Amino acid sequence: RTTILNPAKMAPIKVGVNGFGRIGRLSFRGIWDRYPELEIVHVNEINGGARTSAYMVQFDSVHGKWKECREAADGKSFTVEGKTVTFSDKKAIGEVDWKGLGCQMVLECTGSFLTTAALQPYLDQGIGKVIVSAPMKEGILNVVLGVNCSKITGDMNIITCASCTTNCLAPVVKVIHEKLTIQRGMITTIHDVTGTQALVDQCDTGKKQDLRRGRSGLVNLSPTSTGSATAIAEVFPELKGKLNGLAIRVPICNGSLTDCVFDVGRDTTAEEVNAFLKEAAEGELKGILGFEERPLVSTDFINEDRSGVVDGPSTMVVMGSMVKIYIWYDNEWGYSMRMADLTAKVAKDYLGASK
Repeated sequence: RTTILNPAKMAPIKVGVNGFGRIGRLSFRGIWDRYPELEIVHVNEINGGARTSAYMVQFDSVHGKWKECREAADGKSFTVEGKTVTFSDKKAIGEVDWKGLGCQMVLECTGSFLTTAALQPYLDQGIGKVIVSAPMKEGILNVVLGVNCSKITGDMNIITCASCTTNCLAPVVKVIHEKLTIQRGMITTIHDVTGTQALVDQCDTGKKQDLRRGRSGLVNLSPTSTGSATAIAEVFPELKGKLNGLAIRVPICNGSLTDCVFDVGRDTTAEEVNAFLKEAAEGELKGILGFEERPLVSTDFINEDRSGVVDGPSTMVVMGSMVKIYIWYDNEWGYSMRMADLTAKVAKDYLGASK
């Protein structure tokens, strides 16, 4: 393992955030609150200016009010409880002087730069590590903490935190595949609305050009795509082509549920499946996977830190080898906490950060 020592020993690793949407802002909160060894020094967001970014990170309709944030008089920064974070509104990565602004790492949260070529301007400036909040291909490691983070190496300048649903699904796949051997499977993620949907019916101008996403997210259940099941093959190559699935967008603001159905390699029971999952949640996957025996509902999982929580009472087995599992997750907060955790891990292991 190659470790780049921080020249100012014990000084925090300086972090920039590109893209201050749902995940960018919540990752910002998570790092600020949980990791004193990291210091966020710059935000780049093309919409709204520093005033809007300061307002939106302080006030959140789902996750509640946070620390006091104010725009600076010159509009070129904002403060969090008096501490300054510089601000820019550039569309291109290379238009921001990330290195000159002190950044050693950048969280890439725009969702727009998903190839190594598109992200190269960070590396050209000398940024040490880039953490991307979306899945990538081209051999880039899609990290699911608790599952494949041991594959991170010092020469990986770009890594991703996969997706929210992949982070929910992969720990359960790990347990079931190791214990029972998954033969094939289908997943449906019942997913709350996102910014890619319309409030009222209108043309979808997003990159997917999905007619259903153009229908009102307020009143419709809208089937759409999810790459989470196929992305599992990036984490478990032996399952390539054996898992697939869809999403259904539902008119709630937060609290999602993944419905997994697996054919497994030997007969089992619901009790045994739950025992495996509970053991993992209390052991090697503690803090990543949860197991819940109470009859809870979606709002009970708002601000849930863990990547997913198995709904124990819903586990079913049909004809011995068909297994059905429900997994709750806060697709915003839980995923953003993994972004914060991954940033801290990479900073500690490869940039010399220490608490």
